[in-house]
Amino acid sequence: MKSAAELIADAKSRIKEVTPAQTLAMRASDPSVVLIDVREDREWNLGHAAGAVHMSRGTLESKIDQAVPRAAPVVLYCASGNRSALAAESLMQMGYSNVASMSDGFRGWVDANGDIEG
Repeated sequence: MKSAAELIADAKSRIKEVTPAQTLAMRASDPSVVLIDVREDREWNLGHAAGAVHMSRGTLESKIDQAVPRAAPVVLYCASGNRSALAAESLMQMGYSNVASMSDGFRGWVDANGDIEG
């Protein structure tokens, strides 16, 4: 059996991670980049990245198809980059080909001076 830390490390070995600064640059150069916040409702309500779409980790797989085309560039984030890594791996298994997890999560976004709403 694997621990949570081992599951996260395994996922991070198979996915693409981008920094908050890279995410800001990606969004500046390509407005089609979809930023998805996979945190829980209470976390989202306290503040989130400007323009992000909220799909909590528990509902992501059931909601993503209606909201985001499989070919769209997607960056997922959570509080610290762990849940989003697991979510990125899940989306890759669903056929999303251009998906990344934002390392350092929302905390890193704030530290990189990303715009915040909420």
